[in-house]
Amino acid sequence: MSTPCETLGEQVAGTPIGFFERYLTVWVFLCIVAGTLIGLYAPGAAQAVGALQVAQVNIPVGLLIWVMIIPMLMKIDFSALHEVYQHRAGMGVTLLVNWAIKPFTMAFLAWLFLRHLFAGWLPAGEIDSYVAGLILLGAAPCTAMVFVWSNLCNGNANFTLTQVAVNDVVMVFAFAPIVALLLGVSSIPVPWDTLILSVVMYIVIPLSIAQLIRRQLRRRGEAVFQAALARITPFSIVALLATLVLLFSFQGEAIVEQPLIIGLLAVPIFLQTLLIAALGYWLNRQLKVRHEVAGPSAMIGASNFFELAVAVAIVLYGFDSGAALATVVGVLIEVPVMLWLVKMVNRSRGWYERGFPEQP
Repeated sequence: MSTPCETLGEQVAGTPIGFFERYLTVWVFLCIVAGTLIGLYAPGAAQAVGALQVAQVNIPVGLLIWVMIIPMLMKIDFSALHEVYQHRAGMGVTLLVNWAIKPFTMAFLAWLFLRHLFAGWLPAGEIDSYVAGLILLGAAPCTAMVFVWSNLCNGNANFTLTQVAVNDVVMVFAFAPIVALLLGVSSIPVPWDTLILSVVMYIVIPLSIAQLIRRQLRRRGEAVFQAALARITPFSIVALLATLVLLFSFQGEAIVEQPLIIGLLAVPIFLQTLLIAALGYWLNRQLKVRHEVAGPSAMIGASNFFELAVAVAIVLYGFDSGAALATVVGVLIEVPVMLWLVKMVNRSRGWYERGFPEQP
């Protein structure tokens, strides 16, 4: 008889990529166009929304971000934490790559490309902000979309649930210190009070709300919980897209004047994604971790919790900042790159398992 955790794992990780998620890059591109046009032809509307602030927090965007994040955080099953030991090798790779390597490689690539190789094509006054945005992306490994990537590469459902639960526990305590460290190393001022406020607002509080709702729904039965999750998940994507329209309404003039910026910002993000996926996959193979565990272990680091990165960039630096723009570029390229990586993981299974002992 399967346990509730196993049943949930099969349902969550067994759900195919949805319509909105599959074409997320298309929707993001359309939002860029819509937001840019608003910024050019109706800047007063965007400024009016931007003025709705309390303690430097924009109320409309804060609400949109909660709607964006809470459905994703409801998928996390903290009861899966007891399975950490069972998958300790794959979990070790996940934690090593996500928290000891990924943030630092992203900071290095941001420094290399934005401060040196591409510096001549970027506005000098925004380079610090662009670097900060990439650091925020690098310090926020995936929480929700990894369920989709795991399913597409035939990943182990229980391991996926376990690593997401562990990852979120670590994120509560490690995200702010790592971001502060890397911003300091990059000579970018660290607003500690705002950074801690961001962690509380966009990790602790929504995670608590999501888990409370999850518990209440599951008391009414697993079918009720899954049905509710299916109904509210599209709102998460809609909220993300609405946030992007607002972001680009502030960036409209700058984008029209210098469209090359988006392409330049995409280069280090793209290279980081390939590097982290390859490193995680290779380390798992060296440890002879089963392929169904290696896939999601590599995918969680390669993908980003871009909702959190966007939210913190807005709070720390503002709507019209280079940091906010840099995190949005991460959203733009993630889905097509991750779908390609999933195909590579599936195609390389024969190579990966070559020399492994036969599975029972």
